[in-house]
Amino acid sequence: MQKKRPRRTGKQTATPGGPAQPPGTPPVAPAAPAAPAVPVGKGRATHVRNRLIAAVAVVTAAVAAAGAPSVIAASGQLSDSQDLVTLAGQTQDALALAHSLADERDEVTSYVAAGRPKSKAPSEQRSTRVDRQVDELRTDPDIPSWLRTDLNGVAAVRRSALTGQSNALQVHQEYSATIAELHKLAEQLAEQMPARAGSGAHALAELDTAVQQAAAARGLLLAALNVPHSSRPVYDPLTGLTTRDDTSSAAATKQRDALSAAAQQARVRSEAALAEFRDTAPETARDSYDSTVTGAEAKSGEDYLKKLTAQPTLGDDDLDTDVEKADAALSARVDLMRGAESSLYDHRTKDLQALRDDDVTALEIRVALLGALLLLTIGVATALARTLTRPLAVLRLGSARLAGAEDATAEEAIRFTGRNDEFAQVVRSVNTLHARAAALAERIATLETDRKHLIGQRQKMADAREELRAELDAAAAQVERLRTGIGSTFVNLALRTLGLVERQLAVIEGLEEREQDPDRLATLFKLDHFATVMRRHSENLLVLAGSEHVQQHAGPVPLVDVVRAAVSEIERYERVRIAALPPHAHVAGFAADDLSHLLAELMENATSFSPPDQPVEVSGWLLENGEIMLSVQDEGIGMAAERLSRLNARLADFDPEAAYDHESEDGLGLGLYVVARLAHRHGARVRLREQKQGGIAAVVVVPQPLLASAPAAAVPTAGPSLTTTGTVSLPGADAEANSNVLHARAKDGDPLVQQAEAAVRRAEAAKGATPPADSTAGAP
Repeated sequence: MQKKRPRRTGKQTATPGGPAQPPGTPPVAPAAPAAPAVPVGKGRATHVRNRLIAAVAVVTAAVAAAGAPSVIAASGQLSDSQDLVTLAGQTQDALALAHSLADERDEVTSYVAAGRPKSKAPSEQRSTRVDRQVDELRTDPDIPSWLRTDLNGVAAVRRSALTGQSNALQVHQEYSATIAELHKLAEQLAEQMPARAGSGAHALAELDTAVQQAAAARGLLLAALNVPHSSRPVYDPLTGLTTRDDTSSAAATKQRDALSAAAQQARVRSEAALAEFRDTAPETARDSYDSTVTGAEAKSGEDYLKKLTAQPTLGDDDLDTDVEKADAALSARVDLMRGAESSLYDHRTKDLQALRDDDVTALEIRVALLGALLLLTIGVATALARTLTRPLAVLRLGSARLAGAEDATAEEAIRFTGRNDEFAQVVRSVNTLHARAAALAERIATLETDRKHLIGQRQKMADAREELRAELDAAAAQVERLRTGIGSTFVNLALRTLGLVERQLAVIEGLEEREQDPDRLATLFKLDHFATVMRRHSENLLVLAGSEHVQQHAGPVPLVDVVRAAVSEIERYERVRIAALPPHAHVAGFAADDLSHLLAELMENATSFSPPDQPVEVSGWLLENGEIMLSVQDEGIGMAAERLSRLNARLADFDPEAAYDHESEDGLGLGLYVVARLAHRHGARVRLREQKQGGIAAVVVVPQPLLASAPAAAVPTAGPSLTTTGTVSLPGADAEANSNVLHARAKDGDPLVQQAEAAVRRAEAAKGATPPADSTAGAP
C-alpha cells in the first residue's frame, strides 16, 4: 500500500530529484534556467554504497560478538576434556608404578621381618623395574610437583628399608606413605570428572583403595609368617599324643602381633572400600569386576585372608601355614583385582577420549555454525545492499543517457530487471515520458521489424528442428551400435574367462588326482572351490549381458544335487545347512544349471548379510499344485519394510530389457539382479520375506515345466536323510565333489593341462623314490 499511494503522481516525483531531473526537463525547456536555483544535496558528494558497506560491517561484527561466547565456552570445555584424558593416562601410569612398588614393599617387609637374611634378599630385578617406571613417569612434564617430589624419594625409602634399623611394620608404613601419594592422582581424577562423563566417578578410586589395601594385607601377613619362630615336641599325658609347641622371643612375638593386627585392619579397610565401590559403581563396572575376580584362585586367596585375619594375632595353627602357598594364593587374588582395576581404568580412559572427541566435534560445529552465520549475514546484508545500489545505478545512468540524447527516438528506454518497488515506479515514470515522445515515430517501424523478425525466427526454428531430428536419428543409431558392440565384447570376455576357469579346474583336478599329501590336497580343494566361485561370477557377466551359456543335461537332475551344487559355488559354503527337501524331486536338464546358479546367488546374499557364526538354512516343500517351493533363510540384520516392498515389486515385475543400475535407490543389487534375470528366463517366482525371529527368507517357487519325473532306474541319493532337518557340511573334498555335480569338466587335450601333468611327473621323477604298492594301486 505504501508503494502505490504516494507514487501515483509519478510526474511530480521525477522533477525535484537530482538524477531524475534531466529526463523530465526536455518537455519544459523554457523553465530550465530556474532549475539551478533549487539546492540539491548538502555537503560534499558521497556514495550510498559506502554507508551500506559500513552497515554490513556493523551487522557482521554484532553476529561475531554474539557467537564468540559459545565458541569460547566450547573451547574451554575441550581444554578440560583434554586435561582429563592426560590426567587419566598419568593415573594409569601412577597406579602401575604403585602396584610394582607395593610388590617391592611386601618383599622388603618380609625380608626385614625375617631378620634380613641374605637368602631372602629382595630381587634386584624388581627394584630395577620400579626404577624404570619411576624414570618414565618422572619424564612426563605434566605431572604435579608434589608427585615428582614423591618419586624422587623412592630410592631413599628403599635404601632406608634395606640398610636402616626400622622394623618390618615401619618399613611397610614408609613404603605405604609413598604409595598413598601415587593414589592421590586417582582421587584427583575422580574429583575432576564432570557429570556428563557418567555416574560412578569415585567408584574407581574406592576400588583402587580396596586393591592397595588387599596388597597391604598380603604383605603384612607374609611378613608376620616370616617372623622367626621355633617349635618343639610336647607330650600330653592326658591324651597320650605328642604336639608341637611354637616358641619365639618376646620381641619377635610383639613384631608378629603388630604385623598381623595391621593386616587385619588392612583387610577391613579393603572390604569397606570394596563395599563402597559396589554401592557407587555402575552395574557394568560391578559386573566387570565380578567376572574378573572369580574362580578357584580368588576363592583360595579369600580363604587364606579370612583364616589369617580372623583374629588380631596369629595362632599356633596359623604359624604352621605354608608361606609359599599362602603367598601364591594371596598374590593371585591381588593380581585378579589389579586386572579388574586396570580394565576399568582403560574403559574410563576410552570414555574420556570419546568425551574429548565429542567436545572437539561440538567446537567444530559451533565454529562452523558461527562461520556459516557470518557468511550468511554478510551474504544477506550484501544482497540487500545490492538491491539498493543496482537499481539506483540503473536509474542514474539511464536518466543521464536519456537526458543527454539529441534524438529521443534513437535511445532505448531504461531497462530495469529488479523488484517492483519504488525504484521500479521511478523508472516507469521516466520511461513513460520517453515513450510518449517517441511513440508515433516508432510504431510503424516497430511493427514491420517485428513481422520480419517473426518470419525469420520461424524459419530458423524449422531449420533447427530438422537439424535436431537428423542428429537425434544419428545419435540413436550410434547408441545402438555401441550397445551391440559393448554387449558382444562383454559376452566374448565372459566366455574367455569361463574357458580359462574350466581349464584351470581341469589342471587343479589333475593335481588332486595325483596328490597324496593331505595338507596340499586340502589346499588344492580350496583352489578348486575358489575357481568354482570364479566360474559363477563369470556366468554372472553372461547373465548381465543377456546371453545364455548353460550346459544341457541329457536327463533330469535330482533336486538335492542342484542344491548341493549351489552350495559349493558360494564362498562361505560351510555355513549352509540343507534341511528338508522333497524326496525324489528332479529338475529338468535344461533348467538345472540356471536353478543352481539362482540358488547360489541367494545363498551368497544370505551368508554375506548375516552374522558369521549363524547358519543359513535351505529347505523345500512340494506344493499341492505340483510346484516346488525352495526357501533360503538367514538370521541376519534384515532390511526395512519399505526396501523389502520395493525389492519384491522389482522381482515380481522384472523388466529384462532394463539395464543393471547399481547406483539406483530401487536397484536390486548384482546378486538379486542375476536372480531376477534367471527367474524370468524360466518363469520361476522369487519373493523376499521377513522372518519373525530376524533375518530374511528368500522363497523360490519352481514351476511344473521345470520339474521332471525321476528316471525309473534312479535310486535315492546317498547321504543324510532329507526328510528331517539336518546339516550338510561341505568342507574339503566334499565341496570339490559337489562343485562337479552339474558342471562336468572337459577332459580334452588342453595344452595347459598337459604341461601341468608333465610338471608333476618330472617332480615325481626328480625325487627318485618309487611309491609303495598300496599307494600306486589307487593312482590315476
